Amino acid sequence: MALTVRKSGLVRKTEPPIYIVYALLLLLLLFCSNSMYNQPRTQLKPTTLSSHFTPKCPLHQNILLLPSWKPAKPTISASLPPGPTSGPAQTLISLLRSIPDWADAVQERGMQKKRALYTHQNWRDHRSSLRHLRHVFSSLSSRVILSLVPPVLFFTAFSAAIAAYNEALLLHLLPEFLPLLRTSSLPYQLTAPALALLLVFRTEASYSRFVEGKKAWTNVIAGTHDFARQVAAIVDDGGGGGNNFAIKHALLHYIIAFPIALKCHVLYGSDVRRDLQHLLEVDDLVVVMNSEHRPRCIIEFISQSIRLLKLEESRRNVLESKITCFHEGIGICDQLMGIPIPLAYTRLTSRFLVLWHLTLPIILWDDCHWIVVPATFISAASLFCIEEVGVLIEEPFATLALDDLCQKAQTDIQEAIASGNLIHARLVAKQKSHAEEHSPNGWPNS
Repeated sequence: MALTVRKSGLVRKTEPPIYIVYALLLLLLLFCSNSMYNQPRTQLKPTTLSSHFTPKCPLHQNILLLPSWKPAKPTISASLPPGPTSGPAQTLISLLRSIPDWADAVQERGMQKKRALYTHQNWRDHRSSLRHLRHVFSSLSSRVILSLVPPVLFFTAFSAAIAAYNEALLLHLLPEFLPLLRTSSLPYQLTAPALALLLVFRTEASYSRFVEGKKAWTNVIAGTHDFARQVAAIVDDGGGGGNNFAIKHALLHYIIAFPIALKCHVLYGSDVRRDLQHLLEVDDLVVVMNSEHRPRCIIEFISQSIRLLKLEESRRNVLESKITCFHEGIGICDQLMGIPIPLAYTRLTSRFLVLWHLTLPIILWDDCHWIVVPATFISAASLFCIEEVGVLIEEPFATLALDDLCQKAQTDIQEAIASGNLIHARLVAKQKSHAEEHSPNGWPNS
């Protein structure tokens, strides 16, 4: 930033300290943030849920029912100093918030969009040489790009305002005592590596959470397949006086329902009743819907059903050991949902980016002049896009094809059970025919 002083027809320029510019910009940022947060907050009302577990099995046995309990209803409220309620100020705030609200709505609709598992055709398109052209043409439908409209527009407009101010000052359209906003690029050369490392580490930390969530769901789906196979192989349909068949049928449905309940637990806006109504009976579904933690309620159904089976102790222990995989999946998913990347790291990245782009037009003025406007636009669109991708994949479950994974697991398990029954019948028939062929003339039937 240069201060231009005119005296006796001569022009003399002095360089004031750059920390003055940073201090003014920081005060402006704090003022904007305070005005943004001065909005009334609504009172939060927690939901009270209760659960009565009753396994749906046609058995004449009495099952101990736990008394229902209802947690106390805490009241959480917060109040902030009220902002302007009417007049031009409220109208201006509504206009300024219209674009961010629109961008947030687009982003949330994109987060709730169902993802699909890739097929061979999808992978062929994914590595196609025309993918770059397709990605450019689909930019206006990208939720990442649309969510960046508010910050990119703000910093581009701010850059245009700085450029217009400097140009008006050079054309003597403003008073001569006003300073020319320009300074050395040395601070940017020193802080650019720090910003790059900060964005890389932020994105890498988010991607590690995505990988952890994907591995957790891979183990849950694999455990579901293995659990169903063990139940189909160990439980005898005709044992236990015929009661094992009904319990086995219900147990297989509970196993299939677990990944669906876990999917609805981690995805916002999921309809649990709609997804489970074709798997669970009405009474069972009511118990699941009234429970606080629905995946754990399904596990309780599975555990109680295993206890009611007429099995040897060793076989029952084998089946109960398979529940461990479900508990591990719940633990990882709850951890990823409840514990984000340290907020200090996320806030530091955001503040660094904001201050960087607020001072970018001043840094580039001597070298670019009016080109600072497109330069700020490109820089903001690029760096904020990287930071936005890190924020989006920090919550991994919205980017995974969980609906297709659960549907595929259900189809595969049902097909495996049907194929197993058919194969078992074929092998029994083959064994009988083999015994009949070797039984004449005194040969043993072994």
